[in-house]
Amino acid sequence: MKFHGRKLLPALIFILSCFSVLRLLKLAITYSDSWSRAAALSSSLRRECSSPSECGKIRSNAANATLLAPKEFMLVSNLITHKAPCNLLVFGLQSQYLDLSSINVGGITLFLEDDRYKISKIKSDSNRTRIYKVKYQVPGKKAYKLLKHARGNPACTPSINLLQQSSCKLALRNLPKQVYELKWDVVVVDGPIGDTPEAPGRMSTIYTASMLARAAGNTTNVMVHDVHRTIEKWFSWEFLCEENMVAAKGKLWNFRISGESNSTSFCSSRTVHVE
Repeated sequence: MKFHGRKLLPALIFILSCFSVLRLLKLAITYSDSWSRAAALSSSLRRECSSPSECGKIRSNAANATLLAPKEFMLVSNLITHKAPCNLLVFGLQSQYLDLSSINVGGITLFLEDDRYKISKIKSDSNRTRIYKVKYQVPGKKAYKLLKHARGNPACTPSINLLQQSSCKLALRNLPKQVYELKWDVVVVDGPIGDTPEAPGRMSTIYTASMLARAAGNTTNVMVHDVHRTIEKWFSWEFLCEENMVAAKGKLWNFRISGESNSTSFCSSRTVHVE
């Protein structure tokens, strides 16, 4: 029996068409299954964060991304070891920072934190260590306007001694009294978290740390974490000054500030230009 090519051609086309349709159906089923799993996962995550405690865990996990790296923590701990017993002020609270309190035997360690969940989970076992709940209200998106305000307002100059009565918009005036009364040897700025434009930024904490250091009358080390971020970098340059930087490890800068309350400028005549 002879099979002619013209008779076989329609059959071949039909078979190939069937294979193509089956392949498309398989792809559609696979895509639909993947989308369903993704939707189910998303729904599951929403349910997991339906309670305050679970949401707190998620926030805590996100905050862990800002922990000090080993070399950064070594820079801080070595400084505290050298200065202990000393007065140590920390803007921010992480579990690893409690080790600094243990190193600072005989000194005073004070933590300022705005996250109630962190405060509830991290406890101090030292009578000379205090953890205070504070509130920051200025979002990071207002950083540039605040920088312009500080540059053009005499109330923001370092010659102003009464920080609690300052009219500078960057000044933190409602901190615990102990913050203003003590002369600080080391100030660490690692809070608020400042991880989004809407979240409270570290503009005021860096400015206030600079003012407290200059009001101390002695030499104070101010350490700023997360300097890879724009706000931390801008405000460190502006109020702590590049010429005062004595060490840097990873995302942590260490500035040594001399108490010069009569000075009318934070840095030398060279202005840091922010683009």
